[in-house]
Amino acid sequence: MKNKLDSDKPIFLQIKENVEDSIIDGGLQAHDRIPSTNEFAAFYGINPATAAKGINELVAEEIIYKRRGVGMFVAEEARGQLVEKRKEQFYRHYVVPLKQEAGKLEIGIAELVTMMEREETNDED
Repeated sequence: MKNKLDSDKPIFLQIKENVEDSIIDGGLQAHDRIPSTNEFAAFYGINPATAAKGINELVAEEIIYKRRGVGMFVAEEARGQLVEKRKEQFYRHYVVPLKQEAGKLEIGIAELVTMMEREETNDED
């Protein structure tokens, strides 16, 4: 989890996204216990209600589940759900605008693919 929160985004969303990122990158696996809202609050120096808001969104999305008196845990299918959600966000936030801009510049799909392959080759050097 990130050690610092930034001021550009609501804190509860950052808490939520930090947990999501930990699940996606494998830091948290299915059925792993996640920190409590009080642990998040103490770690980040925030109000427990703020942490609870982010955690409750994850519960509502069935990414985590609560076991009364025991804690909160990563759901079995959480990683798959999050990856699919992030792929859709990636498509809407990056691919659609990329294709729109490419269309303005008369860049076809084949040329876009060539550009991406060129970038991939540059990354390997």
